[in-house]
Amino acid sequence: MTKKIAIIGSGNIGLSLAKGLVKADFAQAGDITLTRRNTDHLKSFAEAGFNISNNNKQAVVDADVVILAVLPQQLNTVLDEIQASIIPAKHLVISVISGVSCAAVREKLGENVEVIRVMPNTAIAIGQSMTCMASDNASAEHIADVTKMFETVGSVVKINEDLMTSATALCACGIAFFLRAIRAASQGGVEIGFHADEALKMAVQTAKGAADLLLLHGTHPESEIDKVTSPKGCTIAGLNEMEHNGFSSSLIKGIKLSALKAGNLYTKEG
Repeated sequence: MTKKIAIIGSGNIGLSLAKGLVKADFAQAGDITLTRRNTDHLKSFAEAGFNISNNNKQAVVDADVVILAVLPQQLNTVLDEIQASIIPAKHLVISVISGVSCAAVREKLGENVEVIRVMPNTAIAIGQSMTCMASDNASAEHIADVTKMFETVGSVVKINEDLMTSATALCACGIAFFLRAIRAASQGGVEIGFHADEALKMAVQTAKGAADLLLLHGTHPESEIDKVTSPKGCTIAGLNEMEHNGFSSSLIKGIKLSALKAGNLYTKEG
């Protein structure tokens, strides 16, 4: 689709998406407007051909797709600012703001506006996001378009909106959980004789290889584990020692607690 896109609040997520869209030939830089209060931070993007503005209202007027990427505490001010410029028949609104429902955005912009809520994670910066998407009123065509947009910066899964806080725990907080597992593996590597930088490199690549095995083969983790574990072997001994110490259950409990905390935080924000 050759539509004009306005990214309101061009921080890390907005800028990563803009780069991804152009890199994947989904859009031309000249079709994307990036807004920020201080446009000095966007000079390199202006040089790359993007439109730069600190006028949110005008950016919306010129756009077909409006991506809201401001901080949650800035949202109401921005929605009040652009409300008069939103035309339901013309504009698709995409929100990447944590904890803000589609209904809350429509409450400010108008009940007939199509709103899609999207939650990338920090790996969007390298085009490897796990992005979750939900909407309660968007057309199948717009859902397909937004899926393609965010596939330029990783993988996308459509979920029910009431699962967005759960997705936060598994995908957004999950980045930290897997990083901590890699950190622990590298510390184990130091204990058994490797220098810290060697152990970290080895742990990182091993984790990446494990994830890619599942992605490329489409297999279940246990089937890949079975290929590495031999009778009375060192792998099963290590796995069982970890399980006796609560490896799997601690990860499950951590995800459940993060989901609970995310839900409570969002309730307070609302």
